[in-house]
Parts: sequence; C-alpha cells; structure tokens
Amino acid sequence: MGIIVDPPQTEGHGRLWSHVASDASFEELHEFARRCGIPERGFDRDHYDVPAEWYAKLVSAGAVPVSSRELVSRLARCGLRRPKAHTLSPRRPGRMLLRPPRLSPGDLVAVILPAGPVDEDRLLAGTEVLRGWGLEVRLPDRRATSHRWLAGSDEARSHELTAAWTDPEVRAVWAGRGGYGVHRLLDHLDWELLARAAPRVLVGFSDLTALHQAFATRLGLASVHGPGVAALGEAHPAVRAATRALVMEGSPTMLTGRPGPVAGTAEGVLVGGNLTVLAASAGTALVRPAADGVALLEDVGERPYRLDRAVTQLLRSGWLDGVRGIALGSFTACGDPDDVRTLLLDRLGGLGVPLVLDLPAGHGPQDLPLPLGVRGRLDAAAGTLELDRGVR
Repeated sequence: MGIIVDPPQTEGHGRLWSHVASDASFEELHEFARRCGIPERGFDRDHYDVPAEWYAKLVSAGAVPVSSRELVSRLARCGLRRPKAHTLSPRRPGRMLLRPPRLSPGDLVAVILPAGPVDEDRLLAGTEVLRGWGLEVRLPDRRATSHRWLAGSDEARSHELTAAWTDPEVRAVWAGRGGYGVHRLLDHLDWELLARAAPRVLVGFSDLTALHQAFATRLGLASVHGPGVAALGEAHPAVRAATRALVMEGSPTMLTGRPGPVAGTAEGVLVGGNLTVLAASAGTALVRPAADGVALLEDVGERPYRLDRAVTQLLRSGWLDGVRGIALGSFTACGDPDDVRTLLLDRLGGLGVPLVLDLPAGHGPQDLPLPLGVRGRLDAAAGTLELDRGVR
C-alpha cells in the first residue's frame, strides 16, 4: 500500500496526534516525511508522530487513511513493526543491551575500514572465510590518505560506516582490522540517523573498542569484540569456529583463564575492551562505564608502565566505579607476563571485586570473540567467564 496514516486520536502533551508509517520501507517513509516537512525528531521507531492539524495535509499528499489497529497490523505483517524493546536507543549503565538478529546463510556482510589500512591479501583471505560460512560479503572502497596509519579521511571513513549501517540489505558491519583512528570519526557520525536503522551485528576489536562504547552509549546495542576480517584467514580454527558460532548460531560463550586473588563470583553485563582505548575515551561523551557490570580489559604492545598509566586513568576518571568484577584478557607483547600480572593486581586489587586473569580474549593468536552488552558470570575461584548469547 505504501504510506498510511491513522486518525488523530492519540493524546499527548495536551494535543491529539496521528501516526504516519509505510508498509513498504522506511526509506519511503523518510522520503515522504522530508517532502511534507515532518521534522526528523518526530520519528519514533517505525512511524512519525504528527499533530492533528497535519492529518488533512498528509492525506492530500498521498497518505492512505487507515485505523490505528490496521496501521499496526500492516507494519507487523510486512516486518517493519519495531517494538520499543527491539529499537536502538540508549540504555542506562548496567542494563543488558539490545541483541541484534543472528546471521544466516545468504546474509550480506559489509566490511568497513574505520581505523587503519589493511593488507589486501589478508583481507581477501578473511573474506573467503566468511563466504565459506555462506555469507555474502561487500568489500570497502580503497582510498588514499595523507596519514599512512589511517584507512582514509575522517569524512570518508564515517561515510563508509554510515552507508553500511543504514543499508537495509546489510545484516552485519564487520571491521577489516583495528589500528588507530576510530576516535577521530565518532564526532562525524549522525547518531539519530544510525538509530533509525534496524539492529545488526557489529564486529571488531582493538581500536574498535571506541565504536563498541559509542554504539552501546548512543544506540544501546550489544556488539561483538572479535577478530577483524583480515585476521580471520590466519586465525586459529578454534577462533574461527567460535566466531561463527557466536554470530550465526547464537551460542553462549565460555572462557577459562587463571583464578584471581579475590574469591567469589560476579554477575553483570560485560563492558570494555582494549585498555588503552578505554583510557583514551575517559571523560568523553561516548563512554559506557563499568558500573553494575563486568569489565573486560586487554591490550597489546604496551609496556607495564603504560598499562599502569591507562589503568590509573580509568580509576581516576570513575569508569570503574561500581564495577562488579574484572575479566582480564591477554596482554600480548606487553613485557614480562609476571610483571604485567603483578601490576594489574596491584592497581585493580583494591577494588575488592572478583577478578580473573589470562582469559583468551584480546590480541593473542588463540583469543576468542566475546559479546559485549550481554549478561555474564565471572567465577574468580574457577577462573571462568560465562556469557549469554550475543545475538537473538
């Protein structure tokens, strides 16, 4: 049918309101709204709220009058109904985030480069892994940049991310690799536009921690702290199998590390990622703190004194205030492992919460993917971290 509108009979703010929707596509709905001058802020999950005095104008512009019940029924039948529980929106710290739908064979994965440039051969090898799972893959454009550590200008990278996220055919947005650069593009993103899109899988690690934090804060979306596409081709078979199981089967996650010094268990939503990136984010607007959750920390190539500085920043900024447990992943190429463990226990032990060390998550060759934003249970005595499935 296309654009539909129900009669102005919903009360709110001392007025009556109609609802305008499309049973064809959100793109058609947004185009109709722009043509009629409906403010963007009027969009609510799957429809626009408009005051009663707009009703006749919208019908004249081509909207078909239907009852409120029929409007909801049509949206549900065509798959465009978005209950509040399935809509991208902020959720307070400690709350479980919205899980995206799992991937199925034939789904389209958009590969993006929001941080550093990628080796072509490694990217193609990882692409073949995804295709071997039955997924369709769309590769990113290649581009030049004045900074060799970036995969493109801030504008180009943010546009690529936005285009992938708002493409109705895309079911997953998967980073080609990490590397520096994600922080630079966050302020270029239109969060209201991204929030209009349907939830989908986001995968990446390392510098992508900044994007995981931002999407959790602004969109309330659970995401996957896992290998970039360029890492999949050379990843250990167990890592590839675990990644596929997480994003396509919705399997729960179980990791085993080393028991920590504080006995007990902690339950809460998993939050965090790369320690250095989290420390660099402290004090900015797009930060989801660890309050009432379990904090994941990992890193690579940072000497112990720099890890000390990063942990100190998280402590002083308040990011760790109210945390229930600490899940320490791998700290690859960070110096003597015993020195690193001693440092981490010294700086974090004062929090008095259950802590597990050496979990296989981070930058090591056999580090496993983890869903961020879902409930987990940390057992300090057993040295384990159990997590709910990251997709629905």
